[in-house]
Amino acid sequence: MKNQDSSDPFRVNLPAAVRLALLSAAAIVFLVLCVPVGAQAPARNATPESARGNVEKGKQLYTSSGCYECHGREGQGSRFSGPRLGPPPISLGGFTEYTRQPRGQMPPYTSKVLSDAELEEIYAFLKSIPQPPPAKSIPLLN
Repeated sequence: MKNQDSSDPFRVNLPAAVRLALLSAAAIVFLVLCVPVGAQAPARNATPESARGNVEKGKQLYTSSGCYECHGREGQGSRFSGPRLGPPPISLGGFTEYTRQPRGQMPPYTSKVLSDAELEEIYAFLKSIPQPPPAKSIPLLN
């Protein structure tokens, strides 16, 4: 090791291989921490169906019930909070089942909190959200 600068007692000159190993370990730790804990899997029935509820009322319920706090205003989700919801890749039955008995960090929304009819309205709102454009169609990403 070379002589250390006496003005900075915390500076240590490490060999390049050690610095690379520490940087790699830090990157792995960062990636592990970025993966959502208890990621929520979709319910068993993964066949989407047509929405029968009122889209505007569903949007209002989605907001007033606090769904947007974890899943975003448009159901887009986040790696750090809740998964993407819209447009839903699961059926209304699967959506209702998961909302009532979630796995992971989501609190259960019992029928005392949201009725089946209200869940159908929220599902209609989520179904109304258009698919995002493919990444290949966005010039800045190519």
